Amino acid sequence: MTKKGAILRELVSISEDDFFIVLNHTNAKFDFPLHFHPEIELNLVLNSSGKRIVGDSIMEYVDCDLVLIGSNTPHVWSGLKENQEAHVITIQFHEDLFSTKTLSRKLAIPIRELLERSKRGVLFSKETIETLKLKIIQLSDSQDFGSLLDFLSILYDLSIAKNTKMLSSHSYIDYYSFPESRRVEKANNFIKENLRTKIQLKEVADLVNMSESAFSHFFKKSTRSSFSDYITDLRLGLAAKLLFESEESIKEICYESGFNNISNFNRTFKRKLGLTPSDFRDQRKLITKH
Repeated sequence: MTKKGAILRELVSISEDDFFIVLNHTNAKFDFPLHFHPEIELNLVLNSSGKRIVGDSIMEYVDCDLVLIGSNTPHVWSGLKENQEAHVITIQFHEDLFSTKTLSRKLAIPIRELLERSKRGVLFSKETIETLKLKIIQLSDSQDFGSLLDFLSILYDLSIAKNTKMLSSHSYIDYYSFPESRRVEKANNFIKENLRTKIQLKEVADLVNMSESAFSHFFKKSTRSSFSDYITDLRLGLAAKLLFESEESIKEICYESGFNNISNFNRTFKRKLGLTPSDFRDQRKLITKH
């Protein structure tokens, strides 16, 4: 493994010749640290409860848990010690398993959209788990062409599953998709480059040759977020990264992520992410301590 701040990069065992690999862990010990890797991963956790980190999401989970995690999104499960019969099945596959052209074809569009959403971590419902659990378990029984068809079938079923939930905030992994618009792209690049400083609506509107009111309306229509909320979300995403990956003080992180008031930072962070920055960091340390 290689380090990225406090997060480890896992060197997974899948080879270039593999379409996918299945790791079947019975009596799982949950002794793996917070990590990331380029490969996409589907995790099915059975007979266990505890806490799970995906991106900047820290949540409790109970039996059963099924999550699809995108390329390079940090993640870890921490099961309670009394879970003596915990069973974890992990399926890993390359992010370039499908070509862009393949994913653009009509039948593959649901899979393309699922893989895009996986960057934030996709949590599946109990109904979906009950439907697919046996197929996922049986996938580790063979590695023939039939298993590839079964894997593709599972992936498609996940792509059309209902009642899914996105785990990580879009700002944490920079998950904003825009229509083809040079103005939005130009504004977005300016915001990211100046995220640590005060950003005025007027200066961004001037940058794209629009009035403030016209740009505000245009920006919200394009991003489905107000200008101020968009900036706040990006700053919180940066703050969450720094809380995960650095040992900087919370006060330092407050100012480095573009907030100019520590009390406002604490209040906004808790309102959006459910924990204060201090509790967020403590939870992460507790879960990843081994």
